[in-house]
Amino acid sequence: MIRTTHGIVIDEREIDIEYIRASGPGGQNVNKVATAVRLRFNVRGSASLPLEVRVRLIRLAGKRIAEDGFLMIHARRFRTQESNRKDAIERLVELIDRACERPKPRRATKPTTGSKERRLDAKHRRGETKDRRRSRGESDD
Repeated sequence: MIRTTHGIVIDEREIDIEYIRASGPGGQNVNKVATAVRLRFNVRGSASLPLEVRVRLIRLAGKRIAEDGFLMIHARRFRTQESNRKDAIERLVELIDRACERPKPRRATKPTTGSKERRLDAKHRRGETKDRRRSRGESDD
């Protein structure tokens, strides 16, 4: 069982972990040992997540969510399977925790009277500056 800070418990059977070969430095070892982790989690079909958390998680995950509703997390930062597995699970829990937080509702505001006056004063000063630049004399044509 994987627990998040917001009290959501995810059954480990809902998570599919696959070990793959990592790219990058590591010498000969990188070509023969599958240390990278590909974690798949079915967000749309998960019974562990409330509906509103599921919707926010899909939006937060962006392109990491496939068409079939599976969240894919690739972990290849470390050289051992166990470290990469822990990293992938931590990243999943972090994403779920961020999805649990309700966004603060936006409240429409109106500009204050003072800000309106300052804006109009600035426009007036700018217009006067441009007026002074304009030539007042007759043209030589």
